[in-house]
Amino acid sequence: MTAPHIVDPAGLLSEALTDASPDLMRNLLQTMINALLSADADAVVGAEWGQASPNRVAQRNGYRHRDLDTRVGTIDVAIPKLRQGTYFPDWLLERRKRAESALITVVADCYLAGVSTRRMDKLVKQPAIHSLSRSQVSRMAADLDEHVNEFRHRPLGDAGPFTFVAADALTMKVREGGRVINAVVLIATGVNADGRREVLGLRVATSETGAASSSFFADLVARGLGGVRLVTSDAHAGLVDAIAANLPGAVWQRCRTHYAANLMSVTPKSMWPAVKAMLHSVYDQPDAASVHAQFDRLLDYVDGKLPDAHDHLDTARADILAFTQFPEGLWQQIWSNNPNERLNREIRRRTDSVGIFPNRDAIIRLVGAVLAEQTDEWAEGRRYLGLDILAKSRVTLVTDNGPEEVTDSILELSA
Repeated sequence: MTAPHIVDPAGLLSEALTDASPDLMRNLLQTMINALLSADADAVVGAEWGQASPNRVAQRNGYRHRDLDTRVGTIDVAIPKLRQGTYFPDWLLERRKRAESALITVVADCYLAGVSTRRMDKLVKQPAIHSLSRSQVSRMAADLDEHVNEFRHRPLGDAGPFTFVAADALTMKVREGGRVINAVVLIATGVNADGRREVLGLRVATSETGAASSSFFADLVARGLGGVRLVTSDAHAGLVDAIAANLPGAVWQRCRTHYAANLMSVTPKSMWPAVKAMLHSVYDQPDAASVHAQFDRLLDYVDGKLPDAHDHLDTARADILAFTQFPEGLWQQIWSNNPNERLNREIRRRTDSVGIFPNRDAIIRLVGAVLAEQTDEWAEGRRYLGLDILAKSRVTLVTDNGPEEVTDSILELSA
C-alpha cells in the first residue's frame, strides 16, 4: 500500500530549493524516510491515515522519535505508534540492545580484572566476543553507565501518580575484598497515570535489611514517587517497615504466592493439599464479601486440628486480603508479585551466565540495562491497567464503615 497523500514531490523540491538550505540532502532524506515509515504503518494498519476502511485493524496514535546516523548527518526518524499492537521498522533501525552491550562489558571486566570462573568460556561465546581492548571496554562502559544512571535517577513525578507499586529482591554473587559474597538487588515497579508499568528504581545492597529498604524507598519518594495506594511485596520485616515509613498512605498487600509457602511451613505435610485447595478457593471468589466469607470457612476448617496454621492465617488476614479494597477487575494484577516473574526471569537469563560479577558496578550496569529495555517495551506496548478501572481504584477509600466515594481534593490531602 502506498501513501500518495504524504509527500508532494514537486512541492517538496520547490520548498527545499527556495529555502536554499545547506542541509538539503539531510532534509530530503528525513522527509522520504518518514514518508516510507508512514506508508509502511498504513500497510500494517490496513488503511491509509485518516481514511475509513473495512480492512482497518488498528488506529494510529502519534509518533515516537529516534535518531538515525547517516552519511549526510543525524536525522530525526518519526516512528508511527499504534493504539493496538506495535510497529517497529526492523528494516531501518535496530532495536535497543543495551543489555547485550552491558553483558559484553561485564565479560571484559572479568578478563581485565583477572577473574576466572568455570562459566567464563561459555560466557564469552554468548555475545561472540573475539577481542576487546581496555580502551574499548572503557568507552562501552562509560556510554552504558550514562544511560543506566539517567534511567535510575530520572524524575518520577511527571508520570505519576503511581497507584500500584510492587517491590522485590534478587540475590546475586559478587567478588569483593578477595572473596565472593551475596549481594541483594532491590527492584520496584509501578503502574503510572497512563496505566502502563514502569521500573521505578534499582539498588544493590549487601543484604535485605531495613536500612537498605528504607533508603531505597526514600530515594523513590525523593524522585517524585507519590499517590501510591497499594504496595505488593513479600513479608520481609525490613521491607514492610520501609514501606510503612516512606509511604504512609499506602496499603500493604502480602504476596499470595510467598504467603502460601510461608503457611506450608507451619502445616503438616500430609495436610498441604487440603489447606492449599482451601486457600486457593479464597482467591477464586467473585467479590470482596465472598472472599472474606470463604476465608472464615478456611479458619473454621483449620481451627482445632491445625492451631499453628489457624494462628498464622488469622494474623495475616488483613495483609493477604488487602486487594479486596480495590475493584475486582484488577485483583490478579495486585495480589501477588507474579506479574514481575517474567521480569525476574529475564534478569536471571542475562545474569546467570555471568555467575560471579567482578564488582557491584557490573551488576548495576547489566541489570539496569535489562530494566531500561523492559521499561521501553512496556511504554510501547498495551496498557497494563485500563484508565477507567485505574480511576476507580483512586476514588475508593476504605474506612471502618466500609468503602465510600471520596473527592479528588480529599485524595490530594490524604496523599
